[in-house]
Amino acid sequence: MSSDDVKLILEEIKKDRNRLERKEKDLKEIEEKLTSKLEKVASLTRDEAKKELLDVIQKNLTVDIAKKIRQGEERIKLEARDKAREILADAMKHGATTYVAEYTVSTVSVDSEEAKGRIIGREGRNIRSFEKETGVEIELDEGNVIRLSSFDSIRREIARRSLEILLKDTRIQPSRIEEVVRQVKSQMEDILLEEGKKIVQECGVFNLPIEVIKLIGRFKFRTSYGQNLGLHTIEETKIGVAIAAEIGANTEVVRLGCLLHDIGKVVTDVEGNHVDAGVTTVKRFGFPKEVVAAVSEHHEDKPFSSTESVIVWIADAISGSRPGARYEPYENYVKRMTKIEEISGSFSGVEQAIAFQAGRDVRIIVRPEEVEEDKLTVLANDIARRLEKEAEYAGQVKVTVIRETRAQATTAAK
Repeated sequence: MSSDDVKLILEEIKKDRNRLERKEKDLKEIEEKLTSKLEKVASLTRDEAKKELLDVIQKNLTVDIAKKIRQGEERIKLEARDKAREILADAMKHGATTYVAEYTVSTVSVDSEEAKGRIIGREGRNIRSFEKETGVEIELDEGNVIRLSSFDSIRREIARRSLEILLKDTRIQPSRIEEVVRQVKSQMEDILLEEGKKIVQECGVFNLPIEVIKLIGRFKFRTSYGQNLGLHTIEETKIGVAIAAEIGANTEVVRLGCLLHDIGKVVTDVEGNHVDAGVTTVKRFGFPKEVVAAVSEHHEDKPFSSTESVIVWIADAISGSRPGARYEPYENYVKRMTKIEEISGSFSGVEQAIAFQAGRDVRIIVRPEEVEEDKLTVLANDIARRLEKEAEYAGQVKVTVIRETRAQATTAAK
């Protein structure tokens, strides 16, 4: 190929490039004209149009996302409710215990009628002496059982142990009865330690201070609304630990929190209610702050600070409120509840007073036109102070005053 041919080819390429550049320029001018026309028609710049388009897309996405979230929340609620039921039911099954709690009667087995005769003594002098020394009533029926009856469980335990010793000793007479009962009373600290060990071992807790174990031993001889405190503590601890294990909470904090939550009920050297006395006691023995919090919050006197505190509260409620756990004479119960409601409802502006939770929770509904919002706290405190003076109750009474206003409107009939 000659140089002339090459020149011709290059000139043709140059012409083609110039022609393409002119067409590109023409296309840009047309695009700009069209864009300008669109902007005039839509009254939007290109950036504004882009932003509006993105806003529409974002809005559509937000609606879809919100719908998905709502659907997910509903599904989670249903699943969580079912799962919660399963956890609680399984935990309550774990609450079964073999620990034996006696309420107002203890029994002692005898091997013969002759042994019964020795307990009675000539003209009943041995029985009279025994009842005088122990403060417990002896009931003798047909059969090989002697019943010891008393409202005081510590007296009843002293009597039971004394009687078991006397039955092994054929020398039963008033002086011997006095001696044995005196010995058993002097051994009461050892008895408390023995009973405390049974409770803590049943709860799976070890290496506690001796003083704490003795306090826990008093649980066997303490009841709340007829529910034995030792039995309640074991049952609650097993329920709480099962719940904690199921949801991944700290089982050791829950175990100690459940075991010690009511220790204030058997502490006699600390002033205040059983929650305050319990908190003071567990702090004195150096228990972890999480355990102290669980004891402090188990009646919701303070907001829950941890999942473990909530579990202790739940386990306590399950054990205390299950059917048959607690009881008291129905007439006394009705009288006490009625008294609490009468006192609470006697204040000016109160429309209705309702007692719940065996009198531990009182809800006061006030008339909003008579009681202003800033007077609610004062009214709640006044009611609580009067209940302290005039009402009979166990533990504490939580007074909640509710002031509610409502607005109503009716549509036209169609």
